[in-house]
Amino acid sequence: MKKLLTFLILMTLTSILFGQKAMTFAEADKQGISIESLDRLYASGIHADTSLAVFRNNIDEYILAYQNLLQDLGNYLKRNNFDWEKPTNGFNRIYFHKDGSIDFFLYNFRPGQLTEEQEKKFAELLSGFIKDHHFALSADKDFAQCSPVTYMPSAK
Repeated sequence: MKKLLTFLILMTLTSILFGQKAMTFAEADKQGISIESLDRLYASGIHADTSLAVFRNNIDEYILAYQNLLQDLGNYLKRNNFDWEKPTNGFNRIYFHKDGSIDFFLYNFRPGQLTEEQEKKFAELLSGFIKDHHFALSADKDFAQCSPVTYMPSAK
């Protein structure tokens, strides 16, 4: 119990001091941010066991809002001159506050899909995106969502 309380205090201080976080899963691990600990703090937006889902009464609306969030990110990247050279596969785990603001956006890409420069630019742009973007729905508790994602090149 002491460890959990200490972790909660550290997470709160981290959020206050550093604001939202956009980083790879590996970077989160290096910073001592445990996925398991975050998953204890943030309920599942949707869940195979619907009794555990925050949005169990409006799953379709939730899925649409999540899809729109990812599309908004894609449009933001495009507006900021980030172009995917080829279909790029990744995985996201996003942690939201009750009001829909993004607390943590953790991600991974398959190795070798992006250059070092692309990885750096994506991280910078993602950090900017999560500062102002809110999930379209709010809830009575903090929640999380994960998914695989494929980013596609812009049509020329």
